[in-house]
Amino acid sequence: MSTSEAQHAVFLNDDPADIKNKVMKYAFSGGQPTLEEHRAKGGNPDVDVSFQWLKILFEDDDRELKQIETEYRSGKLLTGELKLMLVEKITKFLDRHQKEKKKAEKQIEKFKYKSKLAKKMWDWKDFI
Repeated sequence: MSTSEAQHAVFLNDDPADIKNKVMKYAFSGGQPTLEEHRAKGGNPDVDVSFQWLKILFEDDDRELKQIETEYRSGKLLTGELKLMLVEKITKFLDRHQKEKKKAEKQIEKFKYKSKLAKKMWDWKDFI
């Protein structure tokens, strides 16, 4: 996925449907061209974008990551399943982020405009 085109990048304000569409459609896969080949040869997590995102950003448990890698390399775990794991992690992260952002926006409004000090600061006639 690349940020050179908006539909290829994941943004902090994306909704779950956008995230799923972007990951499933644009995340480069290390899987094989067919299901049969993938089951026989396995996937390559070294070039798979979904696996790399899990490894670097979203999967904290090293044992879980190793299991995912092993299953992907063996062909037991399919590319689509790996992508859905990433979609779930991104969605959970962005849901929390978006909720925290809304809380922060309320605090900013309060402290920037409605607090006693803010009202005094915005009332310029007190400084003239």
